[in-house]
Amino acid sequence: MTELPDRRLLLVHAHPDDESINNGATMAKYAAEGAHVTLVTCTLGEEGEVIPPELAHLEPHREGGLGPYRTGELSAAMKELGVTDHRFLGGPGRYRDSGMMGLEQNHRAGAFWAADVDAAAADLVAVIREVRPQVLVTYDPDGGYGHPDHIQAHRVAMRAAELAADAGQPIAKIYWNRVPRTVAEEAFARLREALPELPFGEAAAIDDVPGVVDESVITTEIDGTAYAAAKSAAMRAHATQIEVAEPYFALSNELAQPIFTTEYYELVRGERGESGERGGAAPETDLFEGVSL
Repeated sequence: MTELPDRRLLLVHAHPDDESINNGATMAKYAAEGAHVTLVTCTLGEEGEVIPPELAHLEPHREGGLGPYRTGELSAAMKELGVTDHRFLGGPGRYRDSGMMGLEQNHRAGAFWAADVDAAAADLVAVIREVRPQVLVTYDPDGGYGHPDHIQAHRVAMRAAELAADAGQPIAKIYWNRVPRTVAEEAFARLREALPELPFGEAAAIDDVPGVVDESVITTEIDGTAYAAAKSAAMRAHATQIEVAEPYFALSNELAQPIFTTEYYELVRGERGESGERGGAAPETDLFEGVSL
């Protein structure tokens, strides 16, 4: 890969579907604008629960095969977002879904949670050296909500950024996924009003949304309103994991959540753009703001 667009964005996620829920509008926006968008997914999501009854046989405690099936769902989602560069960390199946925290799957052979961070980071460094992203997006240290694979994805992404910089390939800006609490509260208020008309029995709690923080933590917001349909379509492509009733969705717990089409970030490495200076000014509106192209 020798000729690349001026703007290059790398996203690191734990499982198929995480990217569409967290960053689908951002990915679609930058892909449509001609930026090179690279998604690295760390596992195949083999331990996920399955929503459609006709696909329940894919679950790991039954016939299995969920990981390869979710790979196909991810490919379909990427088409909806216009993203053509997707890789699995270390190759498909190199790291296995670790399941929820505290389960025996956390420590079995091949589990991502049990992987050596430096070794996994080396797999990501190879992608960084090829793509040369100026911007990296991943989770906060808690992985957004405490899932071991999300926490490990954070560790691997941040370590890979350090190793890449040491090798002469620094990443200008690193962001963590966030949602302002005030925005979540307003969205859930609308959800509760709409709930009787939705196919979901109950609403989730705000704290079920990964990465909810005080508004003062937010440095950057990406208005993806124009890409709302693409984000919803990408989420719908992950049919084993997500049921969509725009502008809401539910996971296998059948608890409704809002689909956020403006997506929010916290800049943790690099210089904040002038439009997003701290001290009361509006947040950045472009992940690449201030980056030398």
